[in-house]
Amino acid sequence: MRALVLWAGFALVLMVLPLIFDSVLGVSILNQMAIAIVFALSYNLLLGQGGMLSFGHAVYFGLGGFLAVHAMLLTETQTLAIPLVLIPLAGGLCGLCAALFIGSFSTGRAGTVFAMISLGVGELLAASSLILVSFFGGESGVSADRTFAPPFFGVDFSQDVQVYFLAAAWLFVSVLGMYLFTRTPAGRLANAVRDNPERARFLGYSAGRVRFISFAVAGFFAGIAGGLFAVNYEILTAGNLNAASSGQVLLMAYIGGLGVFIGPILGAVLLTLINSLLNHYTTLWMLYLGLVFVLTVMFLPRGLTGLLMLHRVPWQQGRLGLLVRPYTLTAIPGAVLVLSLIGLLELSQRETGPFVYLGIPFAPGSAVSWLALLAVAVIAFVALRRTLPGLRAAWAEASAQSPRSMHEGDAP
Repeated sequence: MRALVLWAGFALVLMVLPLIFDSVLGVSILNQMAIAIVFALSYNLLLGQGGMLSFGHAVYFGLGGFLAVHAMLLTETQTLAIPLVLIPLAGGLCGLCAALFIGSFSTGRAGTVFAMISLGVGELLAASSLILVSFFGGESGVSADRTFAPPFFGVDFSQDVQVYFLAAAWLFVSVLGMYLFTRTPAGRLANAVRDNPERARFLGYSAGRVRFISFAVAGFFAGIAGGLFAVNYEILTAGNLNAASSGQVLLMAYIGGLGVFIGPILGAVLLTLINSLLNHYTTLWMLYLGLVFVLTVMFLPRGLTGLLMLHRVPWQQGRLGLLVRPYTLTAIPGAVLVLSLIGLLELSQRETGPFVYLGIPFAPGSAVSWLALLAVAVIAFVALRRTLPGLRAAWAEASAQSPRSMHEGDAP
């Protein structure tokens, strides 16, 4: 019953989101989030669940998207009438077929070898997209019109909100399917192969076969994400196959948190907001994204969800209140430090003209502006360093297990 309530709540949230964010920009961002979540979760099946670091996961996303566009073109030319609701499934089947072929010779190896094979295959397909013009369309890509598809119960999907409900339906089905896969024996064995492949072999399981199954399932759902991308944007280009797209999904999964099912969802939402909103305010948004990834790798190797999971013990012990004051004292100088460093970066790429930051005008050529931001950054850094011992002490007190809970944990 608890699981049914959670999934029903998830479906309800998907249904009411367009009512909350009812603007054109809001619905557009929701569509992007739905696509990114399916794509990131499919990558989590590889790296988070199966331990396969792939630098070419965009291959299955792109191939599924290109086949989906061609399926819409067949409908547009009245060669074959395919309902638009089945277009993402066509993309998924294309991604599955590609994963079955590529996985047949790549999943027998793991680690660096598998990563290099995935990178080589990704670059090969990206280069081929500019050569095989009949399928990939060259530099201009392939475009189609989704409104030529047969109406689905009177819906012609001419509006973005109609596309959102289609994407939300496939998002729900995909998330449920990937979650159920992680609960199957194959999904459990993928975790075993990830953690200790030698022991899995000694128990009689083929590590290569287990990786192959996870690889195929991940390719299928990546193809569904590509099909949703084709339906939403009505165009696919070579950029959907290159290493940049593969790196984007890696960032989503890693920043959100690998190994935890909800982690890639959080990462996909966060990076979609960065890509959709931050690039309207600054030209350095890619630099900020890279810094977020580097800091996550250095200080949060388990991602944002890993940070949240660390608070499970204080929450169970009823000691989260002990962390409110130390977190507040640390967050204030930390936020000031981040804002001042951002101000210095933005000021550095302004050559002439006034620069208004947080309502304060700064002059790029003035030494006073530079010294003021630098002084604020230094003061905030010193204040942050002084709050850290108190935070560590509070964290140690809040996360310490009681003798009763330790005794219960040791019980068989």
